[in-house]
Amino acid sequence: MGTLKQLFDLSGKTALVTGGSRGLGLQVAEALGEQGARIVLSSRKAGELQEAQAHLKALGIDAGWIAADAALDTDIQRLADEALSKLGHVDILVNNAGATWGAPAEDHPVDAWDKVMNLNIRGLFLLTQQIGKRSMIPRRYGRVVNMASIAGLRGNPPDSLNTVAYNTSKGAVVNFTRALAGEWGKYGITVNAIAPGFFPSKMTRGALEHLGVEKLAADLPLRRIGDDEDLKGATLLFASDAGKHITGQILAVDGGASAVL
Repeated sequence: MGTLKQLFDLSGKTALVTGGSRGLGLQVAEALGEQGARIVLSSRKAGELQEAQAHLKALGIDAGWIAADAALDTDIQRLADEALSKLGHVDILVNNAGATWGAPAEDHPVDAWDKVMNLNIRGLFLLTQQIGKRSMIPRRYGRVVNMASIAGLRGNPPDSLNTVAYNTSKGAVVNFTRALAGEWGKYGITVNAIAPGFFPSKMTRGALEHLGVEKLAADLPLRRIGDDEDLKGATLLFASDAGKHITGQILAVDGGASAVL
């Protein structure tokens, strides 16, 4: 029986974090790295990845990076190849890369719908399939952590945000998580999802400006939006042995929004 400290320890583990160069992905990478995991970050822009790597290394975290577009099949294949080459195997896969688009449903561009769906759910599936088949299933061990959203748990209030594609894609992530957990449990792989509420990030900047941070916070039981530490505990629970008997679950980290709205 391990101590609580040992249950959360990730020493000797490896992790691939998509969308890991900034925002929520970088926060997640910090959490995994601080507990001892070796990290490979991925996003589209090499410059941002280099900055993130330098940030993590300043914290004493072993971090590498791979520039890839998780919406492109060829890049997903290359990402899997290079991540496995760099790490040897992947113990923890964090599917954080994502995109959104704001438009009324009746006028939503089809190409924008496809862009959101290709990155948020198709690319997530293809990368998970690659890492699962080539690393986790053969080793009979894995932790898959998907970044869903409270937008995947409900619709938007009237006259707030018009993000039908994003909500739909995150709803798909929610049930993808449950379905895959059911299939891959026999291999010793857990599959869970975190559903953040509003956190400051490049993707939410427009929504925060449109709705107002103070107004958003006032509507939440905890009276604040997420910060730079609020995803770390949930990530470590799902990524470590502390969560080895948890699979197929969706944990909202949203200041209570999903409980009352």
